[in-house]
Amino acid sequence: MNSTSSDHVPPGFENELNNIAIDFDGVIHNFEKGWYDGTCYGEPLPGSLEALKTLSQKYNIIIFTAKAKSNRPLVNGKTGTELVKEWLEKYNVLQYVKEITSEKPRAKIYIDDNGYRFCSWDNTLNDLEDIL
Repeated sequence: MNSTSSDHVPPGFENELNNIAIDFDGVIHNFEKGWYDGTCYGEPLPGSLEALKTLSQKYNIIIFTAKAKSNRPLVNGKTGTELVKEWLEKYNVLQYVKEITSEKPRAKIYIDDNGYRFCSWDNTLNDLEDIL
């Protein structure tokens, strides 16, 4: 099987090899109410705040969340990005985050509670039959 190195990037994007992308809902906070009213209400998941601090010592932390979509309605007069920033400030970890985005950023790894590890399409189709 031919594999492509994740270390090969176009010129000018070398610094993005140091990015780690982390989902917000269900990974950093507990998301116990689901989408609820659009606010950032959840409590930090055990170890999440410490992980942000630790990882930020070696990597650029990028939080990705649908809350940051530009077409998302305002909640209490604030954008989703503003709400996520406020939540991170409340728990004193905003300074460890390089960026908050709704887009899939270039990153060395993605940490997401709804992610699926792709190996092959045969495995994926079989796994999806069991899940869906």
